[in-house]
Amino acid sequence: MERRVVITACSAITPIGRTKAEILHSLEHGISGVKTLREDGLLSSYIHSKVFGTVDYPVTYDFKRQHRKTMGPVAYYACQVAKEVIESSGLDQTFVTSGRMGVAFGSTHGSPTVQRDIYRTFFGASGSSFSTIGAVDYLKSMVHTTAVNITKMFGITGRVISSSTACTTSSQSIGYGYEAVKYGMQDAMLCGGADEYDTTTVAVFDNLLACSTAFNDTPNLTPRPFDVKRDGLVVGEGAGAVMLEEYEFARQRGAPILAEVIGFACNNNGGDLILPNLSGIRETIRIALKDAKINPDEVDFISAHATGTKMGDVIEAHAIYDVYGELPAVVGLKGYMGHTMGSCGAIETIIAVYLMEERCIPPTLNLEEIDERCAMINHVVSLREQPIKIATVQNFAFGGVNTSLIIKKMV
Repeated sequence: MERRVVITACSAITPIGRTKAEILHSLEHGISGVKTLREDGLLSSYIHSKVFGTVDYPVTYDFKRQHRKTMGPVAYYACQVAKEVIESSGLDQTFVTSGRMGVAFGSTHGSPTVQRDIYRTFFGASGSSFSTIGAVDYLKSMVHTTAVNITKMFGITGRVISSSTACTTSSQSIGYGYEAVKYGMQDAMLCGGADEYDTTTVAVFDNLLACSTAFNDTPNLTPRPFDVKRDGLVVGEGAGAVMLEEYEFARQRGAPILAEVIGFACNNNGGDLILPNLSGIRETIRIALKDAKINPDEVDFISAHATGTKMGDVIEAHAIYDVYGELPAVVGLKGYMGHTMGSCGAIETIIAVYLMEERCIPPTLNLEEIDERCAMINHVVSLREQPIKIATVQNFAFGGVNTSLIIKKMV
């Protein structure tokens, strides 16, 4: 039997703010979170792109030492938003540790900061210095460090899913958590993703000539989703988490219900591992609509993946038009904060929830002249006061992984 799944809490750490009020202020006033890339003394001098979606404000942690010792920077981000989500949801400790709540959380690399320290010790020093590698360094750096540090900190004994699919990491996490609750495998799932500040990912995309380089002196002007002057993506950092619960369970305990997750799809292009694929993206969108049991004309708002790459934006625009036509309002939120990698799907879902609550839609930042190849869809170029009943969040990743997540406002 299929069960309804709702969002009862959310929390984000983003380049444009921490709180709902801060994030909405940035969106409504066109404030960018993209800053100049910090010099790291290793890779940055070889990287052509000098911009980064940066969390440039302090984040306060009050974790006990027993939890901190297995955490790298990415796990700090993950555990902080998880802590806030659990507190906001009102779920008690008995339930959290009951086995009826699980975790779906991931990151792109684990903690590259810790990994680099380990590799530097292995390859740049004598064997006698290997002893400086701590017993918990692997636990800090491993790819599933976010998920398992969350389970450790909060005593969560339910199922654990740790997606690591780059740009689709946290949208997969929410989607798989939704399915776990929908089909009765769990009553609640804490879902999301995180990525820390590090130049490794910048170097990877920079080497593929996919990063923005034309706006190094004016970082707030890039990325430029769907714009004729776009020249690539901007890597960013951040974290986002949501609590998913079975509707009746949440209702009976009087939980705050922010939105309902009504559809999800994830599939693969089955071909090239780098280039986006029009038919693959179209199929993902259609499967999500079928799962949600809605028609395309019922969707009011699309949070596009829209990284600002030359061909990626064109292909996504065509996929949107082929399925949805000209009706839904389309926004590329990465214009404000860059591509926050493993956290982008969760952050963009949280922002969609905020916009539903506030009945407004911000413009795509830096979209000054729409590329004619992307012009067939309903771009938002100025702040709109518009209710959103149903929204979809689209994300596409290297490896040909596509996701579409559909959420509905609770009325």
